[in-house]
Amino acid sequence: MGESSPVIAPAKSTVTTPPKFNVVMHNDDYTTMEFVVDVLKNDFQHPHEHAMALMLKIHEQGRAIAGSYSREIAESKALKVIQKARAQGHPLRLTVEQGS
Repeated sequence: MGESSPVIAPAKSTVTTPPKFNVVMHNDDYTTMEFVVDVLKNDFQHPHEHAMALMLKIHEQGRAIAGSYSREIAESKALKVIQKARAQGHPLRLTVEQGS
């Protein structure tokens, strides 16, 4: 009865969160502000006021981050929006960049 079970320390968690990737929307002279706001609201789920502010940032600074996601989701969203823009005659450019 004097025997005791050895104590086993719990394994350290090695789970790391995957890096985030930013979908960056770039300014151009042809895509309408209304279309950019629509995309920010409907494809990136920004509230109207934030979508308006982001649209102005894109217009004034040349680019802004529309959203941050896992790599696969970021690439999928960028491609979907580019296809949507082309279908409506807009040359909107989006890029995917690794976040910090």
